[in-house]
Amino acid sequence: MTNQQKQFTSAISLILLLTGGLAAISWLQTGSERTAPTPEEVRQGAPSADVLPAAGEPGEALFGYDPHPEEQREFLRSLPKPTIREAGPGLFQAIGDPQEVLLYRALYKAYEKKYGNAWVVGRQGIGDCVSFGWAHGADIHLAIMYLRGDSADFKLVATESIYGGSRVEARGVRTGGWSDGSYGAAAAKWVREWGLVFRDEYDGVDLTTYSSRRAKDWGYYGNGGQGDHGKLDNEAKKHPVRDVALVTNFDEAAAAIASGYPVPVCSGQGFTSRRDADGFARAAGSWPHCMCFIGVRHGDRPGLLCLNSWGPSWIDGPKYPDDMPDGSFWVDRNTVNRMLAGRDSYCVSGYGGFPFQEINHADWVLADPVGDTETHFALVP
Repeated sequence: MTNQQKQFTSAISLILLLTGGLAAISWLQTGSERTAPTPEEVRQGAPSADVLPAAGEPGEALFGYDPHPEEQREFLRSLPKPTIREAGPGLFQAIGDPQEVLLYRALYKAYEKKYGNAWVVGRQGIGDCVSFGWAHGADIHLAIMYLRGDSADFKLVATESIYGGSRVEARGVRTGGWSDGSYGAAAAKWVREWGLVFRDEYDGVDLTTYSSRRAKDWGYYGNGGQGDHGKLDNEAKKHPVRDVALVTNFDEAAAAIASGYPVPVCSGQGFTSRRDADGFARAAGSWPHCMCFIGVRHGDRPGLLCLNSWGPSWIDGPKYPDDMPDGSFWVDRNTVNRMLAGRDSYCVSGYGGFPFQEINHADWVLADPVGDTETHFALVP
């Protein structure tokens, strides 16, 4: 082997080490002719033409939160009502004693009604956690809209679309590069100004199942991949998320969740992979990661329920309640405050603003929303 070949091999090895030990992702054809990556593209993390991704073991750390502070501030300045206290003041009205709210039960019910089996959390295959956190938020909110009759249908959101759209279209760049990652404001801009593509079959593209190779490809070329020519951008625009709003602390997140608005959370906070007797995971280490807050409890130990995207078995230990999703854990109030203080976590709404609504786990909605109830990302016939 020549010195030049040795240097090239060393560069590839370093890339694989820095990306968490994943093998390079294979080159994906999405309906257009393309050439294999150049050596320079491979050094930047481009898919290899002949190496498949490693499957990985449950619990393998797959991150992908890549903050861009100035772009995050610019997006906030673009919103007419950037914070949840401005966008949803009715959420903070006095409603008596705070209630425990478990939004995942809407997802369970809607998924079983639509697909005929039980929902199981998926597992990301590259550093596309931001798309999973945001898809979980949209899935659960759409499930609530579906169960209350505000949407005629329910389908899961395609994470690859959020990933590509947040990395390219939302940032106004030609390509997103081959390294992984995105951030909350970019995902918020994508779903608000473009919208959502669902796990369905489109012209020449089957999105019914997740593909890490497609995510890698679209992360470079944008939503739809190379040769799409804006077709899936137009599909996304049929289902824009009506509103997003910044959430900065536990009380704000709890108020949003209590009315059915999940909170995709981007932070650097890590956790142990074992829940304690109350279902909480201890804060430990650093994770540049995105997950989703989907439940709230108060009482002696207030916390938010956090849904991860590493499959059902990366974490074990006791649950509260018994039906909480596999792969999820509770987060203590003080840790939640640290996570949200990074100012890159938003709640999502398919309504005009964030109207207050009273959630009940049996009937789901006891009161109609207040104010403008126009829906935008609901599925209609």
